[in-house]
Amino acid sequence: MPPLFKEIDSQPSPLGEISLRRRRMPAFGERDIYEVKLGDEFLMSSMFVEAEEALSTLGLAAVKGDKLSVVVGGLGLGYTAAAALKDERIEELLVVDALDTVIGWHKDELVPLGKVLNADKRNHYVLGSFFDLAIDPSLGFNQRSDGKKFDAILLDIDHSPTEFLAAANARFYTTENLALMASQLKPNGIFAMWSQNLPETSFEALLKTVFERVDSHVVSFYNPFQGGESTNSVYVCVNGN
Repeated sequence: MPPLFKEIDSQPSPLGEISLRRRRMPAFGERDIYEVKLGDEFLMSSMFVEAEEALSTLGLAAVKGDKLSVVVGGLGLGYTAAAALKDERIEELLVVDALDTVIGWHKDELVPLGKVLNADKRNHYVLGSFFDLAIDPSLGFNQRSDGKKFDAILLDIDHSPTEFLAAANARFYTTENLALMASQLKPNGIFAMWSQNLPETSFEALLKTVFERVDSHVVSFYNPFQGGESTNSVYVCVNGN
């Protein structure tokens, strides 16, 4: 019988010690549960993936056309990227993460979805800060093609628009910098973002200073620790012409 808990890897990072763990909880069945911690803070768990997957399904449902080029900001355990690749219209997926440790977990297939992502030739890992690439016109998400524009940008890095994984990320949430990111979208391209909180009116108002349309979706899922439903949200924004 596999051990009930194992720390698979732990590495220093610019944000602090980041670790990958696997556990089994007999009360929740025999499946392995993968967790990522940053210091003492839980970042993600494979027990709750509905909202991460909804970021892709809701975002891409708003995209028209085919032969799509899509950016995912934040690799995590790979659920947003894997859900995106289920859309057969995608021709290229760039998954941006600032931590080479997290990319390495997937390349080395230490996490279950590593094998899925590695086997799909449409998937490309990009080591770098999503926020730097989003707001610096001299950089951009695809260094192989200057000025390339994307059909969708899907973001899951910060906990919410007001609760940041790193304090420096706060600079992104302004009209000016959101507009710089939107300049990398095609006309009618989609920006979608995950939040652990319910939709925030103030953030919706900020998004509307940049995007032609903003829709907020509440994603509910069963939380066995609380014995009831939990909620996250996904903002889906349409770029102007």
